[in-house]
Amino acid sequence: MTPAYIIVDMKITNPEQYKQYMASAPAAVAAAGGEYLVRGGKFEVLEGNWQPARVAMLRFPSFEKAKAFYDDEMYRAARAKRAGTTEFFNMVLVEGMG
Repeated sequence: MTPAYIIVDMKITNPEQYKQYMASAPAAVAAAGGEYLVRGGKFEVLEGNWQPARVAMLRFPSFEKAKAFYDDEMYRAARAKRAGTTEFFNMVLVEGMG
């Protein structure tokens, strides 16, 4: 099975409320067979103009499982807790190499 990755760039504007999302999202990720590889932390731009604010990266067993995670009721509930807590939340799903 070819893994898939979700990469997120976000700028949190309401850290206190965002903690509710951070408390609920990991269970939704795990329930879908995913895992966090990166969740914030130190980074450095090596090339280009991209200036991310905060980066997260998740791995799932397949593209289809990652899509199912995103559409699942459990993650939709987590996303609802995130509403209004970020200036932006950019998320991309990409298939890995098998």
